[in-house]
Amino acid sequence: MSSELLSRDQILRQLTDQLNDDILRRIFPGQDPQTIRGLLLSHPPPSAENAAPATASAQPRQAAAPTSTGRCRLFTDGASRGNPGQAGAGAVLLGEQDEELAARSVYLGTCTNNVAEYKALLIGLEEALGRGYARVAIFLDSELIVRQVQGRYKVKNETLLHLFHQVQELLGRFDTWSIAHVPRAQNARADQLANQGIDQKNG
Repeated sequence: MSSELLSRDQILRQLTDQLNDDILRRIFPGQDPQTIRGLLLSHPPPSAENAAPATASAQPRQAAAPTSTGRCRLFTDGASRGNPGQAGAGAVLLGEQDEELAARSVYLGTCTNNVAEYKALLIGLEEALGRGYARVAIFLDSELIVRQVQGRYKVKNETLLHLFHQVQELLGRFDTWSIAHVPRAQNARADQLANQGIDQKNG
């Protein structure tokens, strides 16, 4: 084993990777294991009271320009009406004070919900990288996508596998990253943006 000291993030990441859901439930009874992982690796997701408003008229607060070592939080969601059907992607980037840094709403054409989820994640990661953020904490309400990105579920679908590799390539550009599952209620802003993306087809 290397004698080089591990960073705090590396230690926490290795611990959370090794602790399975049953162990986390015993240590933190009554708590969702994915939420615990998210808390260990990043800032906790915003509460319903502090979450970004889910109304189209909401205006983001002005954010300071990020630095190359800045940290951000990314919430993404994909929606497909029909699965497969008309689909959209939503991504919202938040700063450390819950300020909304960016919001993206994209029409995706016809695809499945899982494809839309991956494409939303790609859009959000590109937005974070484009703004110079080196550390990102990601939150999705799709448990499947979260566990695939964590490496806990194998990606068997060929279409998803291609998107999975794209996600891994973008994640490799960050100094540190984490991904965690959150309830749909805590992902309302990204869900709203995803549905706006679908509506753009008729706009």
